[in-house]
Amino acid sequence: MPGLLRGMARTAVVAGTATAVSNRVSRRQAGRWAQQAPPPQQQYYESAPPPPPPPPPPVDDTSAQLEQLQRLGELKAQGVLTEQEFQEQKARILGR
Repeated sequence: MPGLLRGMARTAVVAGTATAVSNRVSRRQAGRWAQQAPPPQQQYYESAPPPPPPPPPPVDDTSAQLEQLQRLGELKAQGVLTEQEFQEQKARILGR
């Protein structure tokens, strides 16, 4: 029995030492890689932001415009939109 306990203790010491050494090596390598790594990609794009998305194509379909105007009128009647908001959205829909 004492030989078994001695063997288990030796195995535990060896495994603990190996874990500690492995962790230390991993930390040192991570530090070296961090020093050698190029700057993040974000720095390259700070001076020139991406262009804004293109505006949606104008709607030539009269029935689609009528549907939008009807929905807009319903929102105004329900009190969701003010008169000014209604006029602004109406002008946007009609392209004025």
